[in-house]
Amino acid sequence: MTKFIASIDQGTTSSRCILFDATGTPLTSAQNEHRQIYPQPGWVEHDPLEIWARVEGLLAEAIARAQLTPRDIVAIGITNQRETAVVWEKATGKPIHNAVVWQDTRTASICQELAKGAPALGQDRYRAKTGLPLATYFSGPKIKWLLDHVSGAREKALAGDVLFGTIDTWLIWNLTGGQVHVTDVTNAGRTLLMDLQTLDWDDGILHDLDVPRAMLPKIVSSSEVFGQTRDGIPVAGVMGDQHAALFGQTCFNPGDAKNTYGTGCFMLMNTGENAVPSTNGLLTTLGYKLGKAKPVYALEGSIAITGALVQWLRDNLGLIEKSDDIEVLARSVDDNGGVYFVPAFSGLYAPYWKDNARGVIAGLTRYATKAHLARAALEATAFQTREVLEAMKKDAAVAQPQPGQERGESRSLSGLTQLKVDGGMVRNELLMQFQADLLDVPVIRPRVSETTALGAAYAAGLAVGYWSSTDDLRANWQADRTWRSHMAAARRDTLYRTWQKAVTRTFDWVE
Repeated sequence: MTKFIASIDQGTTSSRCILFDATGTPLTSAQNEHRQIYPQPGWVEHDPLEIWARVEGLLAEAIARAQLTPRDIVAIGITNQRETAVVWEKATGKPIHNAVVWQDTRTASICQELAKGAPALGQDRYRAKTGLPLATYFSGPKIKWLLDHVSGAREKALAGDVLFGTIDTWLIWNLTGGQVHVTDVTNAGRTLLMDLQTLDWDDGILHDLDVPRAMLPKIVSSSEVFGQTRDGIPVAGVMGDQHAALFGQTCFNPGDAKNTYGTGCFMLMNTGENAVPSTNGLLTTLGYKLGKAKPVYALEGSIAITGALVQWLRDNLGLIEKSDDIEVLARSVDDNGGVYFVPAFSGLYAPYWKDNARGVIAGLTRYATKAHLARAALEATAFQTREVLEAMKKDAAVAQPQPGQERGESRSLSGLTQLKVDGGMVRNELLMQFQADLLDVPVIRPRVSETTALGAAYAAGLAVGYWSSTDDLRANWQADRTWRSHMAAARRDTLYRTWQKAVTRTFDWVE
């Protein structure tokens, strides 16, 4: 009988379970949203117990919908929202506080104090080791905040009575009945606590943040059997969502790049076994690690608000009834009418990393309508993507060659000839065409657009021999549609230059 891989995709706004067959084709899926909790401006929380209940139910629902049993599932892969921090009691499995979500800005003062502790480096105090700037985005400062602000938490941490995890760790812990406390290199690399070269927690940074090592999970590869569910299904693959999308898009060669359009927007470029340092506001991150093979690194440009801006127009302004309506509204005008929308709701991420920025709508006149605002909101995603790509080209162009490479070979990383895209927003064809126009490279949507879940399934399947090698995965990938640029270069440059002017209006808004 045919066997399947179950992929759990735990995202910022919802959780899904998708069953994949050997061709990488989805058989069935189940999905459910969870609450977004906003205790104060700039604070974002999730209920970890609600997330676990959703995931547990969706796994059973997907298997039942396909009229299968757990015996038909050969492995489970997990992909997850990254940087979201959960701390729970080891004995009871009860969280000590809501999860602090990646978008949350409450740790700004912690990051500022850490930057002051090394004036010569400032925001880049730990970049050489971790590939990351000091920013509210990452998990490490969130752990410190929880230990500092939840009564008794630090004492429990020192006694080894509480555990930390990003969402992948929380799910593995619960799936295995509290038996396995691990995280993979892609998630560990987003805590600001892991050394990119040793792939272990850095004692110096742990000391600076006052985080006990005992509460941290063991760091493992992205593809191996971690444990089993009570039904005997191996839990065998884990990648943070953007790394899973890179893997699901089969970006296995240095220079391959993908962009995921979801709540936020994340572009990753494979840099091979070479951890390329960024001097242009990007993140140096783990791409993935398969079992005992050497790790593969990536450059990443992270954008906080893209699809979330469409949700904001729907939920906060009532401009549209459902998210898909934005394309129809935006198409009702020929251009943005001079309106630019910079959605720095949680500050600016790549390439600026400004926690004190806030959102701005620029260029308003009496001519502007809600349709122009809708179009500007969509275009904001494409403009931010171009900013990331420009930074990526600069970093990759000066990348050091890998062992065995000639110096000139590494420069091929900067010659992006196409961009593979995925995520919920790629259904918006107006956005995809504008993205191709603005980048002046083909934008390619794959036949299976759920590449984040697919990447996690691939990692799990490789671990248990469901697929024999990455060549099997390449054979599965097929293009669905390609968009090419139709915009004149002068028009492209004018639009982008005006966007950059609008971005500067967001700087230093919070004093």
